[in-house]
Amino acid sequence: MTGTPHVDPTVESNKRTVLAFYEAAFNTKDFEAAAALIGDRYVQHNPEIADGLEGLLTRLTHLKETFPALRVEVKRLVAEGDYVSAQVHGVREPGQRGLAIMDIFRLDGGKLVEHWDVIQPIPAESVNQNGMF
Repeated sequence: MTGTPHVDPTVESNKRTVLAFYEAAFNTKDFEAAAALIGDRYVQHNPEIADGLEGLLTRLTHLKETFPALRVEVKRLVAEGDYVSAQVHGVREPGQRGLAIMDIFRLDGGKLVEHWDVIQPIPAESVNQNGMF
């Protein structure tokens, strides 16, 4: 078989939406821009965040107030259908090792409508040299 593989434009658009969300929500802390990327119904699976846009904005406001220097860097995006998974390095304070984060988003109509995450502190020592990213 020759030629370029088929690229689903919806999947690529969903990936761009997720990247825009990270930039707006965490790096520029532009909650209005982040809110524009959220669907009418936002289901949250993180037990510390309430469902809906208000729950998300409450969490983001808390992070902004508690960690004003917070930055995230998306290391990898994997997308299939309506789902986008992201491996993310989050640093709450400059100089810290930070957190390794795996987020899964479900999108509908180009908007974020569901979210799952797993968050792990990056340890000072590792028994291998592979790194977390």
